[in-house]
Amino acid sequence: MGGLSTLFSNIYSIISTKKWTIGNCAATLQGGESRNLGLDRRLLQTRVDEVCSLLTRFYMGGNSINWNMDKSGGHGITVMAHEDAKEVEEFKVGVVLDLDVPEVKVCITSMEMARSDVNASRKRKLVFYYQDSKEDIVDAASAAIDLITNKRVQAIIGPTTSAQTVFMMHLGDRFQVPVISFSATSPSISLVQNPYFVRTTLNDSSQVNAIAAIIKAFGCREAVSLYADTEYGKGIIPYLVDELQNVNTRVPYRSVFTSSATNEQIGDELNRLIRMQTRIFIVHMTTPLGVRIFAKAREIGMMTKGYSWIITDGLGDYLCTFNSSVLGSMEGVIGIRPYVPESRRLNSFSVRWKKRFQKENPEDMDRKLDMFGIWAYDTVGALASAVEKLGSLNPKFNKGNLTALDSSDVERMGVSQIGPELLGKISNITLKDAMSTNKSTTTDKDNLGTIIWPGDAKSAPKGWEIPTNESKLQIGVPVKNGFTEFLKATQNSSDVTGYSVEVFKAAIDSLNYRVPYEFIPYLINNKSKPGSYDDLLHAVPDQKFDAAVGDITITANRSEYVDFTLPYNEGGVSMVVLTKQDMSKNAWIFLKPLEWKLWVTTGAFFLIIGAAIWILEHRVNREFRGGPHSAYQLGTMLSFTISTLVFAQKERVLSTFGRIVMGIWLFVVLILTQSYTANLASMLTIKRLEPTYTDVKELIRNGYNVGYQEGSFVLDKLKGMKFHESHLKTYETPDEFDKLFSMEPSKGGIVAAFEELPYIELLLAKYCDKYMKVGEIYPNDGWSFVFPKGSPLGPDISRKILQLREDGATKRFKDAAFSSGSTSNRYCPDIDPLGSSTSLKLDSFRVLFWLTGGFVVFAIFVFFVMFLWENRQILVESNTAVSRKFVHLLNEFYKYDEKRLITYFEYQHVRKDQNKAVVHASDTNGLREAARGYLPSEGVVVHQDFGLVCSGDHGADGDSISDEGVDPFLHNIVDGGDQPTPGDANLHQIQLSEIPHRKP
Repeated sequence: MGGLSTLFSNIYSIISTKKWTIGNCAATLQGGESRNLGLDRRLLQTRVDEVCSLLTRFYMGGNSINWNMDKSGGHGITVMAHEDAKEVEEFKVGVVLDLDVPEVKVCITSMEMARSDVNASRKRKLVFYYQDSKEDIVDAASAAIDLITNKRVQAIIGPTTSAQTVFMMHLGDRFQVPVISFSATSPSISLVQNPYFVRTTLNDSSQVNAIAAIIKAFGCREAVSLYADTEYGKGIIPYLVDELQNVNTRVPYRSVFTSSATNEQIGDELNRLIRMQTRIFIVHMTTPLGVRIFAKAREIGMMTKGYSWIITDGLGDYLCTFNSSVLGSMEGVIGIRPYVPESRRLNSFSVRWKKRFQKENPEDMDRKLDMFGIWAYDTVGALASAVEKLGSLNPKFNKGNLTALDSSDVERMGVSQIGPELLGKISNITLKDAMSTNKSTTTDKDNLGTIIWPGDAKSAPKGWEIPTNESKLQIGVPVKNGFTEFLKATQNSSDVTGYSVEVFKAAIDSLNYRVPYEFIPYLINNKSKPGSYDDLLHAVPDQKFDAAVGDITITANRSEYVDFTLPYNEGGVSMVVLTKQDMSKNAWIFLKPLEWKLWVTTGAFFLIIGAAIWILEHRVNREFRGGPHSAYQLGTMLSFTISTLVFAQKERVLSTFGRIVMGIWLFVVLILTQSYTANLASMLTIKRLEPTYTDVKELIRNGYNVGYQEGSFVLDKLKGMKFHESHLKTYETPDEFDKLFSMEPSKGGIVAAFEELPYIELLLAKYCDKYMKVGEIYPNDGWSFVFPKGSPLGPDISRKILQLREDGATKRFKDAAFSSGSTSNRYCPDIDPLGSSTSLKLDSFRVLFWLTGGFVVFAIFVFFVMFLWENRQILVESNTAVSRKFVHLLNEFYKYDEKRLITYFEYQHVRKDQNKAVVHASDTNGLREAARGYLPSEGVVVHQDFGLVCSGDHGADGDSISDEGVDPFLHNIVDGGDQPTPGDANLHQIQLSEIPHRKP
């Protein structure tokens, strides 16, 4: 008690003498005396400083002071002051933290500074009651219960870890006491399910975006996570994996460490990581365990060139506190931590904090203010602001109507009466002057400074490498007998050649890093040990091979268990058949130049044009009227249009629209006839190949045998096309392929083979015009190289393949392979290798037919509009039925329009200087009415040597025409000869030179 008595004597001395010696009042406390009292020296020192502050205020303002010494638990002294004779309200706050942890001491200093600052400016004072959770979950929960039951605290700040928080926040919900934590960062703690838990720090999931951005910026495709087996360590992992997947980065392995792991256990786990390909590691754990892991990693060589390490804020926040040996083991590590911008207030607080911390912790002079210290300060400020807004401070707990029999000890403790109100105030608090406030920003990697990676490397590691020192990539290659131009490998030999291998070597050798590899032959089509390409691919995920190279086709089924690079060759499957006799010997070859659709369309347009011309000419052109029978005009129409093929139509077209239609149609006919002639000539003169079979359905329906290459995926495709398995024959080499075609189908021969396009190209180059590719091409993605799922080497090889294809290197490799193989001395004549019909298609003439048909419709439409307008009096008759109107219009349509005809002839042919004459009806000197009836009432013009008789007073030269010496046929009419048949053309044709002229 000596220390306390000394303290009180000093205080009394200050009050009595009123001398300014308050600053030294704490100097009389002795370490041993404080320990005898059960008081923490640092906390007692804090209390003494507060006493000094109150004494100063008392001395200056004449206020009174009340003392309340509480030694239960040894947690401090509560000091309350009365200002102006009015009692200041006290708000009790419990603090549950790991008091002996150095990082926690940083936060306690910040909290005490915050409490001093807020209590100096507010009437409601915060009183802290500290409890040590001793880094234990149960102790943390026990401390919270003790504070609620014995101290009646209205809020709890803490605990330190996320695991402690999981238990304590349930107590907060039960007693309605807010649990406020500035250090529980695990995202697995649900704020929705635990409403009385308030987090004043950042959620760990907030940093996964930054980690993913770093991974993406440097193009890493795989990363391994290392985390502690705690609530804090495990909580971030699901969010981290999801975010990495969003940037196409895979997490192939997760390394978990317990907090109590020995150095030997840590070494074993790190050695396991060395044997993996991935070299990007993300570490999420607290300081003690993390420091040990990096020390071990440096010891076994994992902090050298080629490795990349990224740490979360669990370690990143404390980098400035590590000594030189720890920092030396972490050289090249990239750290993530929250960013707080520099400010005058933050700098001032840091200076104050450092002085106070060094004073309270002289044994830890190098400790610096960290992010959790800043959050601790802001947490106290937020709580004080919420308390200030409360209506009243009621420290009581409502126990409700409980009996001793039906309630537990916890239930009898009751719930805080101001808890709900306090929770609402805290949830709505926004500290405008909080030091931890910051606006999020993003930075492009190009704006960053030079990064020194592990091993003093200035270039970013590629993120993966071959697992062990100088071990080679084991690449499986198929071994088969035929088609060695693409791949040639032999058993028990690593000497592999061919087109596929050359492409792979060019791609992997152009990488900006070295990848040692060796080829391992894998038997395909081995009689003693059958194998297939699918078996080779399954060996990759089974870790028998690290990759597979060859003429391997990409399929959807295979992509389920391996990764393919971009294709280096075109894909597709088609049918190969034998050729047959030359098409020029075909009796029906004259039909081949045009496809049947074009034949049908052309025939239809002949009918359409004929009908259109008849409609346009029927009323004005005698050649499209009448006839000896009703079908006469139909024959005229058909003969007219068909004769346009050779431009030999006899009938003249008189109407304007008819001539335009004919002009367009004659142009179309010209194009069609010239194209037909050219195509037919080429068919008869150029050598062509004709396939023996073109229809796959015919092969299936007739049960013909077809072939495919042994071990190929084509077998599954043929089964899917409904080919019976008994009709499927295999071959391994081009010679076996040719032999199967030469055999009779009844003896096991084939009539067709289904093969991939690159193989077909080789077969056609070898056998020239003997075979041809016909029918549909069944597409696939082509040939590719195979890697395990998620292999980082696959994307790099794909980019190189794309570059090789753009540069034309793959084509050069193929040409070189073909020129050195079985086709090197083979010469193929200039033939049509497709051997398919080259009939002209309808699509080639579609535009011509559309234009012709469109104008025909337009012309007919305009014609009928004009016709209806001329006969509009029929349409407007109100007393006539619709059917009668239709009959009248039809009669008008069939009526001969003489006026339109005369007008046309007079405009076109009646000229004074031509050899023509006019016969007037009054000058016929006794023509009988019967004969006159055959002359038009208006007469006809006599034109050139033969003409039509028409009425008129004078001839062309003004002379009247007498009937003397008139043609005997005309005299026959006048003298009562045989009556001519109506419509007989001879009635109107006379020899102009035989008609004598007379002067009037």
